[in-house]
Amino acid sequence: MVDLAYRYVEIVGVSDKGLDDAIRRAVEEAYRESKQISWFEVSEIRGSVKEGKVKEYQVVVKVGYKVS
Repeated sequence: MVDLAYRYVEIVGVSDKGLDDAIRRAVEEAYRESKQISWFEVSEIRGSVKEGKVKEYQVVVKVGYKVS
């Protein structure tokens, strides 16, 4: 039996380039605060529109790390 526990935090990544860039920004920023990050999950995708065009991508990313 494996005894593991994980903690996760949510962070919002923002990019005008695309979803991939927004996800990478969120994960990289979280990693700066905790070098223990081992997984991520995108839980929300949204963005903003200006003059009929996508102006900004926003993603809510859960990043997790082992605590025990």
